[in-house]
Amino acid sequence: MKKYFSSFTSCFLLLILSNTVLSQTPSTKLVPQGNQPLNGVSATRLDRIDQMLDQTLSDNQVPGLVALIVKDGKIVYHEAKGFADVPSGTQMAKDQIFRIASQTKAITSTAVMMLWEEGKFKLDDPISKFIPEFSDPQILTGFRNADSSFSSEKSPRQITIRHLITHTSGIGYGMIDGNEQMKMIYAKAGIVDLFTTEPVKISDNIKKLAKLPLHHAPGTKYTYSEGLDVLGYFIEVISGMPFDEFLQTRIFDPMGMKNTGFYLNEAQGKKLVTIHRKMNNQWESYPMTFYDPDYPKTGSKTFFSGGAGLSSTAEDYAKFLQMYLNGGVYNGTRFLSSTTIKTIMSNQVGDLLGNGGKDYGLAFGLVDENGVTQGGIGSLGTFDWGGYFNTQYFADPVTNTIGILMKQTQGGTGDESAWKFRQMVFAAIE
Repeated sequence: MKKYFSSFTSCFLLLILSNTVLSQTPSTKLVPQGNQPLNGVSATRLDRIDQMLDQTLSDNQVPGLVALIVKDGKIVYHEAKGFADVPSGTQMAKDQIFRIASQTKAITSTAVMMLWEEGKFKLDDPISKFIPEFSDPQILTGFRNADSSFSSEKSPRQITIRHLITHTSGIGYGMIDGNEQMKMIYAKAGIVDLFTTEPVKISDNIKKLAKLPLHHAPGTKYTYSEGLDVLGYFIEVISGMPFDEFLQTRIFDPMGMKNTGFYLNEAQGKKLVTIHRKMNNQWESYPMTFYDPDYPKTGSKTFFSGGAGLSSTAEDYAKFLQMYLNGGVYNGTRFLSSTTIKTIMSNQVGDLLGNGGKDYGLAFGLVDENGVTQGGIGSLGTFDWGGYFNTQYFADPVTNTIGILMKQTQGGTGDESAWKFRQMVFAAIE
């Protein structure tokens, strides 16, 4: 039954995305909020969303947020609420910059597919063809707590680029890994998981990572991983350009994403939202742990994490998502072909995610038929993800709707705005 629905899903998405391409022009870009009349969305229900977000702050669930909704390429809701920095009393602004963490992954995946379109590689090529350090992948078989030493056996298959982009490579995720033994192995090896202010380069990090054991044989399970960090270095190898430079020149500049990058200049640094935690029902700046919360303002600025390193604004990220809804074009530039987008938006992991309402493509989580049945998360093929510091996005190709909700918190806060926002956005579509 799952296989039948997956085939139906793929065909349905091809039709949706093909129609989207025909209805858009290469010059299509976001239309500012302004005072344009609302079409296809209820003003009353947008006001209901606004009230819900106000209540979220009144209930002290978050210190501040920025929310943005786009319908048919028009910004129909864009509001900043609360504080960007509680200790200083700095009010939140619409152009505030957030650490988007794992929202970086979709941008890195897009860069990979842009190079794929140029015929640089096949998705099922082994990564060792380009990064030789991965030529002998090993699978963890034993672990010694006393010194974090481990035993392993040879993997029956190589890690491919497709495995890396779909989190099926078997690579772990260090400090946020669900396996305590893998956490200790990564820590001992000095693997950088998110970002660092130290003078580390991604080439050094990835070559160390290549020597560590895998959770399982590639292609056999879905394990959220640092695969996109590997692909950030892969992009450097294939393109001959530093990873940050590739993203800047090939994606951010032509798309007009002026406040997106791995590191911030002085003016941008002043717009960076503080990471907060709630202590005794009061908000305070999050202390340094396995990452430096002052990233990306300070430090050596040499490390470019393809899985978690970027910072951005709600509007910048909406431009990136609108490119996909436009069928691969934005601001007069074609970034991907419509046929490539059809591949990106197809289920790439089979049944490895189970029946929780989601599939996974080559850049995003995808709402499947079970997700549509559950309700409140979008139409068939709605693509989404989020970030470690409490950011989220979703984009629905059927209703041509984008929702983005940005916050910067860690730890338990009682925040329920994420599911409420998404459910209420789709309830506002007419």
